[in-house]
Amino acid sequence: MAVWDKKILILWGFMFLLAGAVGQSVNYPRNVCAMKGSTVTLPCTFKTLKSVTENGKEVLIKINRVVWCPNHLICQGSTPSVYDSESKNNNPRYRYLGDKNGNCTLQITNLQKEDNATFRFRVETNRGQATFAGPPGVNVTVNFTQMEIKTESNGEFKRGETLTLKCNAMCTFHQLEVTWFRDGNALPETGPTLQLGPLAAKDSGNYTCGLTNNSITLSQPYSLHVEDEEEAGDVNLPLIAGVVVGVLLAVFTLVLVLCIIKRKQAATAADQLQPSVEGEQKRPDIIYSDIQHPAEQEPQEDISYAAVQFKQKNQARPAAEAEDGVIYSSVASRG
Repeated sequence: MAVWDKKILILWGFMFLLAGAVGQSVNYPRNVCAMKGSTVTLPCTFKTLKSVTENGKEVLIKINRVVWCPNHLICQGSTPSVYDSESKNNNPRYRYLGDKNGNCTLQITNLQKEDNATFRFRVETNRGQATFAGPPGVNVTVNFTQMEIKTESNGEFKRGETLTLKCNAMCTFHQLEVTWFRDGNALPETGPTLQLGPLAAKDSGNYTCGLTNNSITLSQPYSLHVEDEEEAGDVNLPLIAGVVVGVLLAVFTLVLVLCIIKRKQAATAADQLQPSVEGEQKRPDIIYSDIQHPAEQEPQEDISYAAVQFKQKNQARPAAEAEDGVIYSSVASRG
């Protein structure tokens, strides 16, 4: 049996070469890398013969069956397949987006470990010479690492600038269904690239990305800080004004308190001086005269005092009144 299988492989290999020689072919990408849990599309087109000649007659080619299979050279017979147009039990993760007229595109959703394989497309027609599988196939690699956000700039930006964030899976992939988050909240933008700008303060935050409905691929956060000079000025102006007003109020209050204290001190001092003033008013008048040293005194005129007493007849006057009746007079003589 092994020898027979080997002969079949050789035969089909020869048919591959023959198909290429007569214009039958399958075209698809050689390598595709995608994240586990993502959806990947394998673009594919094919060409087959329109007709063949048998016994001198032209026979039109009709496609009866198309097949996608993993890790098999020719996908013939009962070879396990991921899609078979004649089967009703195809795995729903594998969706055929093509037709039987030249489009053979296959889409794989929720990519898993078993999808690390080489997928090939096979066409079966009503004539053997127009039936073939297209080499070399698509080599699919499944990546199990986290997504990564990449950008050419650091996390510090000014208001009005622009920023592009790329959700990278460390390999080439197709139709990556990405969800973006800012501070844990999902953003409406999807796809591997996120465009931000013109930036404002509201754009600041921690950004993450990951495959839609696949939390294990969530990237490490990218921290973005936007310096908004205009908003910063609007915030600081009232603060500065408040500080100035507060300082002025404090100075005014201090001056007012000092004035009140000074007035109270002046009133207290006035109260303390008031009794002595009243006492001085009640004391008899005192006449002060300058007393100079004899040496300093100017020569004065000689003054003689004489007392003249008048007595009234037949009247007796008290001694006190008599004393009041004494009149002093001064007699000045010039030396």
